[in-house]
Amino acid sequence: MSKRDEEPKEKKKQPIPPMINFLLGGLSGMAGTCVVHPMDVIKNRMQVHKGKSSILNIIGTIYSEEGIITFYSGLTAGLVRQATYTTVRLGTYNQMQDFWRQRYIGRPSFAVLAFMAGTAGAVGAFVGTPADVALVRMTTDGRLPVEQRRNYKNVFDAFVRIAREERIFTLWRGTVATIGRAVVVNVSQLATYSQVKHLIASQMNVKEGIGLHFGASMVSGFVTAFNSMPFDIAKTRLSMILIFRTS
Repeated sequence: MSKRDEEPKEKKKQPIPPMINFLLGGLSGMAGTCVVHPMDVIKNRMQVHKGKSSILNIIGTIYSEEGIITFYSGLTAGLVRQATYTTVRLGTYNQMQDFWRQRYIGRPSFAVLAFMAGTAGAVGAFVGTPADVALVRMTTDGRLPVEQRRNYKNVFDAFVRIAREERIFTLWRGTVATIGRAVVVNVSQLATYSQVKHLIASQMNVKEGIGLHFGASMVSGFVTAFNSMPFDIAKTRLSMILIFRTS
């Protein structure tokens, strides 16, 4: 085999630069937030709503009482959360995989992938908790009586006012619950995605492409939603207590 034949294979083995790994993770998360943020607002309103109410009732109430722009309240907090949490978790996970490939032969086992994903999720959650606190407060502010609303101008105004009015450590309230949820979500999402993608490709002889990514994403998404729900409820309930306690 000539050197020319070997060069392309060597290039494929080169890991993605760390900065690009983190940048791609953050940008993908921020792009997704621009699309799904209204659902985040609706979800948070439903979770702090007293009594039973359907999603259509919540949507109708928000639209009639506060206007359509309210569905994007707290968007800056959502974007900053993705710029911190998602950037760190995906970047760290990809870097750990690159480190494994450089040091060891063969692909990591599911246990190793789970450890990588859990670690990346915990680190990302700690970094992203302040933005998460601001996000919950900004998306539920309209739920409070007018005299109790904080009316943060943007996420940075929220950071400054929370630190000044309630001490800086308030930005990390609920960190344990947030980290616990992040570990479960990332193990369920990232490790399961990597493992399922490998199994589909090897057992069903499916080539790399949109179909393979879609199939692996569907399975990991279902597992993630099922496993994270109890932690998500606990995290939201804790956020509710903190919101009304400081109102």
